[in-house]
Amino acid sequence: MTAQLDAAPRGEVEHVFSLPHTPGAVAGIRRRIRGILADWNLAADIAEDILLVVSELLTNAIVHALPPATLRLSRSRLDLYAAVRVEVTDMGPATPPTRPACPPDPDEHGRGVGIVTALATRCGVHAHADGTSRWAELRFTES
Repeated sequence: MTAQLDAAPRGEVEHVFSLPHTPGAVAGIRRRIRGILADWNLAADIAEDILLVVSELLTNAIVHALPPATLRLSRSRLDLYAAVRVEVTDMGPATPPTRPACPPDPDEHGRGVGIVTALATRCGVHAHADGTSRWAELRFTES
């Protein structure tokens, strides 16, 4: 981790979800996350950014990594702002597939990391004994 938060977190809340390695899993987890974000009373634009980051990180784990995968969603309140951290841990890269007959459509694939980077205040990847964690933190001021 390259930087620490500016202040110590207060009132942290965390939710952990196991990700089924099946089609439709991302949509199911998104519905559950949408409910949590509503309970947290986040502004609609912030909630949508968080849901997009969740979708991109989960899809990445299903398409490019080995199961099992776990999503951790946490919220911290800090002195000047709040932060939501999305972290997906999986078992690392899948065995490289053979080259597909038709390469993926660049309009449909390959933009996830750029989207996460654009929306997150901070993001990164951490390899450890339990797999690989990809995380993003979105900070915002509370009204």
